Amino acid sequence: MPSGVRIDAWLWAVRLYKTRSAATAAVRGGHVRVGGERVKAAYSVTIGDEVRVQREGWERVLVVRALLSKRVGAAIAQTAFEDRTPSRPPRDESAPPILRERGLGRPTKRDRRAIDRLRGRG
Repeated sequence: MPSGVRIDAWLWAVRLYKTRSAATAAVRGGHVRVGGERVKAAYSVTIGDEVRVQREGWERVLVVRALLSKRVGAAIAQTAFEDRTPSRPPRDESAPPILRERGLGRPTKRDRRAIDRLRGRG
């Protein structure tokens, strides 16, 4: 068994990213930390390492249980790590819908950007 696997290959193999290049970009962008420190894409992850992945506004905390360098099925990928992520806070779905006055038509680009900012997407 190998002593370590590249972090970008492991993230792709356990299906956290759809493509290996997306995993590499996330590591380069500082969205992946091992043991609390930023790492490069060539960093060798080993069994027992704590990997923190920032995605879509929340952080996943994973502990490496198996080293995979090739993409595997979802059932096998689930056994390659232990998920210690705290539960996500519920999304605030109670925000009232944004209503436009009759006759204004479609929102302009400026209006759409303002709406996105209000909804926390922009």
